[in-house]
Amino acid sequence: MNFYIIIPAHNEESSIGLTLDSLVNQTLKPKRLVVVNDNSTDDTQDIVEAYRTKHSWIELINSKSTNEHLPGSKIINAFYTGYAVLDTDYDIICKFDADLIFPNNYLEQLSMHFGNNDKLGMAAGFCYIEKNGHWILENLTRKDHIRGALKAYKKECFLQIGKLKPSMGWDTVDELLAKYYGWELLTDESLQVKHLKPTGISYNKASKYLQGEAMYKMRYGFIITFISAMKLAYKKRRFDLFKDYMVGYFEAKKNNTDFLVTEEEGKFIRNLRWKGMLNKMK
Repeated sequence: MNFYIIIPAHNEESSIGLTLDSLVNQTLKPKRLVVVNDNSTDDTQDIVEAYRTKHSWIELINSKSTNEHLPGSKIINAFYTGYAVLDTDYDIICKFDADLIFPNNYLEQLSMHFGNNDKLGMAAGFCYIEKNGHWILENLTRKDHIRGALKAYKKECFLQIGKLKPSMGWDTVDELLAKYYGWELLTDESLQVKHLKPTGISYNKASKYLQGEAMYKMRYGFIITFISAMKLAYKKRRFDLFKDYMVGYFEAKKNNTDFLVTEEEGKFIRNLRWKGMLNKMK
């Protein structure tokens, strides 16, 4: 099974070497790996170059973009910069972050999962973060959600969902659309991936309304957005975020912001969300 991997990287000198080490040492090697060095001002480029000279399947692309770290659009635009240089001879395409350490059997295990289930559209392991010298499960991790840091898509699923949306919420809407088209998702608890920088650590203040905007763009509607915003703020133990999420939602509504999904897809997404919330209440 051919794996193509794209890693957007911006000032990742402290972690990119560890990420590449873990991928170089996989029991099943990727066929191609592209690192998109997105406007880094540190030694990210030199570190990737050192790996590129030793491994012919590793490629480096230098890209110039704004230094502003807005979640969603920046990282997905960098992903597409890498995607543009790849051919279509892949079975699985991955978007990985540049701060992950994968177990050596990661790709081999994913290959086995995809090979065993024709309807499996997306698969991943679980993210762990270091706390007081111990690696613990990152609190945003759920069995029914594949983290944006380590996405792996079957080619047919990736193309059917319209690839990745350059917007906050890209790593939720991809799963919702995969389910809409009848694909299954799998998370493998045995694949413990070390996440060196917790999610959202480098987001700036301008990004705080984007979560609510994303909920609008996914056609959640007011009630589901309200409940989702409450849950997310509670999970992050920051209740001021609830207000930011709702402001983002209403701003998007006022501005008639373009949706990420069609009306029919939106109806499916709302039904799926309601079903999920009602099941958790049982």
